[in-house]
Amino acid sequence: MGNRLRTRAREPELMDDFARGGEELREALRHLRLLNRVFGASGPALYGVKRLWKEAGRPGDWTVLDVGAGSGDVNRALLRWADREGVRLRLVLMDKTEEACEEARSLFRGESRIEVRRGDLFELPPRCADVVTASQLAHHFPDEELPSVLARLLEASRAGAVLADIHRHWIAWLAVSLATRVLSRNRYIRHDGPLSVAKGFRREDWARLGAGTGGTVALDVSWRPLFRYAAVARLCGQGGSVDDGGGKR
Repeated sequence: MGNRLRTRAREPELMDDFARGGEELREALRHLRLLNRVFGASGPALYGVKRLWKEAGRPGDWTVLDVGAGSGDVNRALLRWADREGVRLRLVLMDKTEEACEEARSLFRGESRIEVRRGDLFELPPRCADVVTASQLAHHFPDEELPSVLARLLEASRAGAVLADIHRHWIAWLAVSLATRVLSRNRYIRHDGPLSVAKGFRREDWARLGAGTGGTVALDVSWRPLFRYAAVARLCGQGGSVDDGGGKR
C-alpha cells in the first residue's frame, strides 16, 4: 500500500462525473457529513480562516466563500467560531451540482448568514469574498491543473485562500476504507472515500505547488488532525513555506 500511495492517484472519482447524480448523490452527501465529523474535516478550513482573519486585524465583518462546498457541513464550525468572536460572518456556499445545493439549503434552512449558490470556480468574479476556501476540492484536480486552481481562488479573494485537504498516508487510507464499509453502502462513498486519500497530498506535493507559482504566492502549509492539511495562500512577492506540523509525511 505504501508504494501505491507514493504518488497521487489520477483515477476520477464518481463525484467527478456530473452526468451522474440524483438521489444516490444526495444520499452520498448525507453520509459524507457523518464521515466529515468522524475525521475532523472542519478543522483545517477553520484554522486557515482564523489565521487570515487575525492577519487582517480581526475585522468585525468577514465574508467567506466556500467553493465546492458540497452540503457545506464543514462550515458549521465557522459559524460557531463567529458567534464566539462576535464576528458578523457572511458565508457563501457554492457547488457545481444542484444536489449539493439542495442538501446545503436543507441543512442550513433558517440560517440568515448563509447563501447557497450554484456555480463554478473558474467563473468567479475578482475579489468577491475576504477569504475563499476549498475543502477537499484540490485533490479532485491533477497536479498540472492545481496552479490555475490556486490562482482562481486567490483572484476571487481579498485576504487569501485556504485549501483544506487530505494527507495521503496508508493509515488514513486504511481508516477511511474501513469507515466507508462500516458506515455506508452508498456506491459513491465506498468508491470515492479511499480514492480521495490516494489522490491526497504529501509535503512534497504542496512544496511543488508553491514552487510552481513562480514566487507570486506565499503558501503556508500545516499538518492538522486527523491526517489533514491546511494550505493558507496569499498573493505576495515571496515564496511560501511548508510547515507539516512535526515532520509528518
